[in-house]
Amino acid sequence: QVQLVESGGDMVHPGESLRLSCEASGFDFANYRMSWVRQAPGKELEWVSSFNTGGTSSTYIDNAKGRFTTYKDNSKNTLYLQMNNLTPEDTARYYCLVNAFGKQERGQGTQVTVSS
Repeated sequence: QVQLVESGGDMVHPGESLRLSCEASGFDFANYRMSWVRQAPGKELEWVSSFNTGGTSSTYIDNAKGRFTTYKDNSKNTLYLQMNNLTPEDTARYYCLVNAFGKQERGQGTQVTVSS
């Protein structure tokens, strides 16, 4: 079955960087569009970024453009989210997400806290 395991979250100061990882299994990773979403306390789930199939293009929520980079390592079945210049507004639990076999799947998430 589809399995997604996120890691890399931590508590950091504003301006610092983190790289999140999502190890995937149970589907043809290289040929599926993958996304990152996040949920801050008391807020709804928010789309952050997607890595699109058929190439190397990624899309981002406006406030992540220029700071975040999403990429895949197909040899490791792993999706990454490089986050630079973090702000307190980036504090949330981050999940990777895939639509596979007619169902939306996401992992347990990894917590990112940005605080001075």
